[in-house]
Amino acid sequence: MGMMATGGDPLVTPGFRFYPTEEELLSFYLRHRLAGTRADVERFIPVVDIYRYHPRDLQAMAGAANVSDTEQWFFFCPRTEREVHGGRPVRTTPSGYWKATGSPSGVVSSSADRVLGEKRTMVFYEGRAPTGTKTPWKMNEYKAVADAAVPGPVADAVNSAPIKLRNEFSVCRVYKSNGTLRSFDRRPLNPAGHNQAAVHHQQQQLYYHRR
Repeated sequence: MGMMATGGDPLVTPGFRFYPTEEELLSFYLRHRLAGTRADVERFIPVVDIYRYHPRDLQAMAGAANVSDTEQWFFFCPRTEREVHGGRPVRTTPSGYWKATGSPSGVVSSSADRVLGEKRTMVFYEGRAPTGTKTPWKMNEYKAVADAAVPGPVADAVNSAPIKLRNEFSVCRVYKSNGTLRSFDRRPLNPAGHNQAAVHHQQQQLYYHRR
């Protein structure tokens, strides 16, 4: 269940689980947090500076809809002071650091015609860089494009100027890898009838062309 229910309290509904898609994270939750148009989104995804904590401490800070989940937790993370002044983000914590793995990828709409944002995957290391010890903790960090979405076909965006991202807040999914394919990863990102493999290919092509 991704979008907020309009009737009753979804948090007390039997079988409820907070399970937003990547598109919902970007086009609903993060968009409203950036615009300040839905204060209640913080009930579901709170603002937490996750770089101040060890990832094992974050579950207790999760939103009301997510705090009892044993697999994954979502947070709005404000940009660091260094980013405010135009520097690179600092992803160190008192006990370790988050290290990006692979290249960033684009997130497009379910119809594959709009670029919604950028996704980075990171792994948590305990100790000091670069000799820290890798842990099973992982994070997906999502940032929204400067507009609600980049209009027009993805193919056009590939050839356009680099996409500008909103950096005031990112939305992060923190989870602990257990070496198996997780239910979040298996969940289709698009409605039935869309070719998800083709969408993933377009996402990768978009970012390979931009870099």
